Amino acid sequence: MGYRVLGQKTDIYQGYESRLGLEGPFAYPNGRILYYDPKEGQYWDPKTDFFVDSHEVAELQQMFLAVLSK
Repeated sequence: MGYRVLGQKTDIYQGYESRLGLEGPFAYPNGRILYYDPKEGQYWDPKTDFFVDSHEVAELQQMFLAVLSK
């Protein structure tokens, strides 16, 4: 099994701390940072203060998998 270094954590997550009741932050290859709300079962975008559509999250996860498979 291998691994890939995606970037330094301090650079990616600068300004994003853990938040009470949410999981994350999770960084995606396009630079988007999301948190997961287990009560709602959805991902939340702190920049817009809205939940992200599940189809959009699936696309972000596919981007992440594409980066890992290279």
